[in-house]
Amino acid sequence: MAAELPIGRLFGDRRTGGGERMLALLLCLYVGIITIWPLGQLLLTAFQPGREGEALGVLRDTLAARATGRAFWNTLTLSLISVAVSTTLGVALALAVGLLRMPLRATLSFLILMPLIIPSQTLALSWIELMGAQSPILRPLGLAPAPGAGNPLYSRFGIALVMGIEHMPLVFIAVRAALRSVPADLIEAARIAAIPPRRILFRVILPLTYPAALAGALLAFTAAVGNFGIPALLGIPGRVPMLTTLIYQRLNGFGPSVAGQVAVLALILTLMAVAALLLRSAAMRRLRVPVEAGRAFQPTRPAPLWAQALIWAGVLMIAILPLSALVLTSFTPAIGVPFSLEIASFEQYRRVLANPAVLRAFQNSLVLSALAAAICTAAALPLAYLATRRPSPALALLDLTADAPWVVPGTVVALAMILAFLPPLPLIGISLYGTGAIILIAYLARFLPLVLRPVAAAASAGDPAQDEAARIAGIGLLRRIGRIFTPSVAPVALAGAVLILMTAMNELTLSALLWSSGRETIGVMVFSLQYEGNSTAAAAVSVLSTLLLIALCALAELLLGRRDAAALPWRA
Repeated sequence: MAAELPIGRLFGDRRTGGGERMLALLLCLYVGIITIWPLGQLLLTAFQPGREGEALGVLRDTLAARATGRAFWNTLTLSLISVAVSTTLGVALALAVGLLRMPLRATLSFLILMPLIIPSQTLALSWIELMGAQSPILRPLGLAPAPGAGNPLYSRFGIALVMGIEHMPLVFIAVRAALRSVPADLIEAARIAAIPPRRILFRVILPLTYPAALAGALLAFTAAVGNFGIPALLGIPGRVPMLTTLIYQRLNGFGPSVAGQVAVLALILTLMAVAALLLRSAAMRRLRVPVEAGRAFQPTRPAPLWAQALIWAGVLMIAILPLSALVLTSFTPAIGVPFSLEIASFEQYRRVLANPAVLRAFQNSLVLSALAAAICTAAALPLAYLATRRPSPALALLDLTADAPWVVPGTVVALAMILAFLPPLPLIGISLYGTGAIILIAYLARFLPLVLRPVAAAASAGDPAQDEAARIAGIGLLRRIGRIFTPSVAPVALAGAVLILMTAMNELTLSALLWSSGRETIGVMVFSLQYEGNSTAAAAVSVLSTLLLIALCALAELLLGRRDAAALPWRA
């Protein structure tokens, strides 16, 4: 009995059964293997002694290196500039969509979210094709760079601009949600008092949305710090190193011999991201503006035609125009040939679909992402159940620990997996490095919060009385989770699983460090084709992956139906 008390206190109270304690221990083991062990290995490697045994030698040598300082300042400055772009665009578009009444607002919102929905490497490639000398859109207009001139996006300006556009939806979503909570009575009172619309905007609406805009901006900074696809496709050709690409280049060039150095670089990335998230949390607490709950504001006056035209032109320019350039490039029959309707063909699609490596990449991505979605959902359901129905300090800590791989940049997670699973595993003596298993484990760690957080939120908002009645009636734990808990959170669980499937299928940050021959993913294939100069084939693969992504969105809408589709992230 004495031996059971500590476990009972950690994982519940005296009512907690042995089955719940066993399930909690299994979940601890699961999260420990995919999260705590790899991240712990990363910390140990970063703080290991130097070559001559001096304490923290690797840490000090790496921090003193000139390449580290250059990559750090590039990461910091370009992330801040990209945040300025994200905040300016995100706030302006959120105000336009939220305050102006115009047709097709839902379509407009979806297009605004497009830069965040499509993969980072696809977004970068689409902007490369749009702004290049052979641009199928700018060249006929005489606006493309001269033949032989470098792409203007292969620069610090290009990296900051494209990252700012990609992360703009994070600010848009935050401000748009804040606008929905602005009481309509407040706006109507200001109008009755004959306050001009401009003063209402600057004196009433903007102060109420400022905390949300700041939170979105800090979230955009965190995303920019950990971004790999855009710095890789734009920064490597432009010789603008950032921390994520420096880690990739060091590991790609020197292998495990520089594990200590890249672990220190990963630690810097982690500290930058965590600092931004802590600042965001503090800002949300201190700057929150209390308002009385009431009827949400809805725009009543139609937007002027010139305003609608300006908004649509801006959204089409940042969301549709680059993708259009990518699509047109994919119909070019050969590299370096300018696009024209006379020579347009499906030759590139025929070639990539006949390429065994490309087909293997699609198969690998589909299998790995589907497995990740299924396993993460299966783990999130019992974890959310215990965390909300049987709360305890240990389960709260376990729930927080499960979020760690999503908080830190993806490059850090990939490096942690290498350090943990490169050595042969105990007992079986097999290394997982170079196999599909290490990519799958990275996906399980990285994407678990995408389904855990919405399921836990839905469970917290639900009524536990039915579960408590079933427990008193003697119904077993697994039956309660399967028959009572799971149906109550099924829509958000399915939405989270779809989000994992979409995110994992096209990701590059993890697989860029973990792939090996025969284990390519879609993201790796796009990056490799572009890196070797085969831009037309890279465009064709990117278009195919985007079409697959759109098909998954449509399938999710179909499976969830009109009522439950509101749980999908692009419907929020």
